[in-house]
Amino acid sequence: MASSPKTLSLNILDREYRINCPEGAEDRLYESARLLDQRMQEIKQAGSATGKVLGPDRIAVIAALNMANELIELRQQDQQTQRTLSQLSEDIDQLLDQDQQLEL
Repeated sequence: MASSPKTLSLNILDREYRINCPEGAEDRLYESARLLDQRMQEIKQAGSATGKVLGPDRIAVIAALNMANELIELRQQDQQTQRTLSQLSEDIDQLLDQDQQLEL
């Protein structure tokens, strides 16, 4: 029997949001909310420092775009790492094959 989701209270950009969360994912959701709040507060402060008053919707979109960009960069780095590891594995296999041939 599946358990019902919990409702968590999250504070983001000085507003409270009540969000349903699957059991066991509470810590990750709280951490996600803290990260999002931190990013949105930084964007709000940067706007204030330049004399711009940004609305919460615009702040949220800018934060989401920044975080999506970071995710894309991490995925690209992961793909490059996977290609590098694959190439290294092939190189090692070739060297081992050559070593075995020399022993014969």
